[in-house]
Amino acid sequence: MELSQVIAERRSIRKFRPGNISAETINILLEAARLAPSGSNLQPARFIILQSAAAKEAVCRYSPYKFMVKAAIIFVCCADLTALSVRDSRIEELIKDGVFEGVEMENSNVMKTPSAIRDADAVKAYLAMNVAIAVEHIVLKAVDLGLGSCWLGRFDSGKVAEWLQLDKNIYPVVLLPVGYPDQSPKARPRFPLEKYVLKTI
Repeated sequence: MELSQVIAERRSIRKFRPGNISAETINILLEAARLAPSGSNLQPARFIILQSAAAKEAVCRYSPYKFMVKAAIIFVCCADLTALSVRDSRIEELIKDGVFEGVEMENSNVMKTPSAIRDADAVKAYLAMNVAIAVEHIVLKAVDLGLGSCWLGRFDSGKVAEWLQLDKNIYPVVLLPVGYPDQSPKARPRFPLEKYVLKTI
């Protein structure tokens, strides 16, 4: 499917019909996430795939969105909070690959420019933003494959992490049910472009 069509046809799907998603298809979705950009190429996104009925029913205990149990799979989309600690080595890789060659910067030595992200909450927010980019890659690839999904942010992140016995450095950001759509929602109203663009200077 052409990309503009994928973007135009994407909907939040809250009703799913029965149907399993193959391991190959799951890997295609994860590959789309893997190719997503991230700040300093930190790649902080981590995923848990809930495929069994028992696992999907269990995660529903921690969210008001019970409909996701009918999805073929649920991605628990997480941020690795240790990702920022390897920023220097990621930047070294970028330098080695010539990413900054010929690029105008105030400080030509990017290794000497410290990250402004230090506060724990700011780290979570920054890494979650990077995870969100990877999640949207899954969302769009799902449309391309005839699947539907729905971003879900209302869930008890702490309880989900405890239930999954996640390391304390793995922070659940979004639940993403993916499956075969059993509805064809109309496009939701969108503001005109004039409202998005505050000014052109």
